[in-house]
Amino acid sequence: MRLASLYVAATVLYHACGLALPQPGSTKFGYLASGDRGIRALQNRAANPTLEQERANAVKDAFTFAWNGYFSNCKGQDELEPVSNTCLNPRNNWGASAVDALSTALVMEIQDIVTDILDYIPTIDFTTSTTSVSLFETTIRYLAGMLSGYSLLSEGILNVTGSVANIKALLTQSQSLADSLSFAFDSPTGIPSNSIYLNSRSTGGESVNSLATIGTLVLEWQHLSDLTGNGTYGALAQKAESYLLNPEPTYNEPFPGLVGSTISISNGAFLDATGGWNGGDDSFYEYLIKMYVYDSSRFGIYRDRWILAANSTMKYLTSNPSSRPDLTFLASYVNTTFVNASQHLTCFDGGNFLLGGSVLKRQDYIDFGLALVNGCHDTYTSTLTRIGPEAFSWDTTGVDASNQAFYNANGFYITNAFYDLRPEVIESYYYAYRITGNTMYQDWAWDAFVAINATTRVNNGFSAISDVNAAHGGSFDNVQESFLFAEVMKYSYLIHAPDAPFQVNNDCENQWVFNTEAHPLKVVGPPI
Repeated sequence: MRLASLYVAATVLYHACGLALPQPGSTKFGYLASGDRGIRALQNRAANPTLEQERANAVKDAFTFAWNGYFSNCKGQDELEPVSNTCLNPRNNWGASAVDALSTALVMEIQDIVTDILDYIPTIDFTTSTTSVSLFETTIRYLAGMLSGYSLLSEGILNVTGSVANIKALLTQSQSLADSLSFAFDSPTGIPSNSIYLNSRSTGGESVNSLATIGTLVLEWQHLSDLTGNGTYGALAQKAESYLLNPEPTYNEPFPGLVGSTISISNGAFLDATGGWNGGDDSFYEYLIKMYVYDSSRFGIYRDRWILAANSTMKYLTSNPSSRPDLTFLASYVNTTFVNASQHLTCFDGGNFLLGGSVLKRQDYIDFGLALVNGCHDTYTSTLTRIGPEAFSWDTTGVDASNQAFYNANGFYITNAFYDLRPEVIESYYYAYRITGNTMYQDWAWDAFVAINATTRVNNGFSAISDVNAAHGGSFDNVQESFLFAEVMKYSYLIHAPDAPFQVNNDCENQWVFNTEAHPLKVVGPPI
């Protein structure tokens, strides 16, 4: 097939969605990365139509392997410690891995795992926990996991099912959990404490909360209100969010739409002007555009604040390493001083810009998102394990004899070599593929999955590793976070899976939106 014909085939979906694809050979923002590699990938795929299915099946096998190891050893507990085959309970001892795994087992259509989880969830007592409970972590993992499972099963779009009682229990258990957590919002402002104690219905006494832990509740709590007809849940989260959407004092918004990181619980004031898209701030910005996707008729202000933040990010935070000006990373800021350092957590940013560009029909956001995806891809391909590090920098004041050669070649140097089974880079590959149709991003995701499977797999699961740039990943850290099931496995699978209503940009529309833990929630407004 002639190259021009392949290019036409690659752009059918893109043009149908009202977007423009760079010309063949273009390297604008790294979209095709090196000449016509994206076109060649499409040609190879056409020659092997079963490749996507083979890859999807391999991810399902890895998910099933990890699930069997967790469930046989740690049913009812939060996490498997995969090196020692012991169990850990950092998430309230309610079985976090089981709840986090449900939506992935559903989209993979693995009936026996779905049945195991549906039988387990009604047994959880969400009214008690002997440990401190994180409102943020509990919302994004437990509440979203159950709401996603309820909607996916209720819609009847899958070849798996559950008993009527167990499906109903997903919603009633979500209400029970939210009712148990709701006292966290009992403050003068309605801004919640993040650390709470259910048994005494008390908080940890904090006077402040962070941007992400306040701003990453509204999607889940609003969805619970929309499913139950009880507006109280959404109202609690929206009141807290209102202080973030209307930040005061104004000097703690150093760039339009970009705000500080620490907020007073007593009066709602921002207490600093330090921030960016790194951990602690990240999912606040993520949810601005996702709330608009969830219901464009009600949440236009969220879209407007995302646009402000996105424009300022492109204008002020774009950073190109001196040794690799072809790469694009996001700096963070302290007041108006920029910090050239980033994190694996930050690498969701490319996917978020791609989603925003797609729904707003903004090619500049899509191009910028692809540039960010390309930069994060480099953090993976530059290490010995081909897995990206927890933290990295391109600040030349930190370059010395120990990292000069690495920085010269790769445009960054590693400041924390740990890998905690994080999903953000694969997540952004997923959005890049779903929105552009370029199979190069499938190949990148597959390369990442192969590296993770080869390096972190141990005994009955997958373990965090100490050093992504050491042979065999250094040492195992004996941690398997529940988001391995919810995110790494889901994005690695869905990027190769057939189109479906819950897929991003299905038929140029988003009928579902993924929360920050990758649980798909049904859109209630008109799909965009």
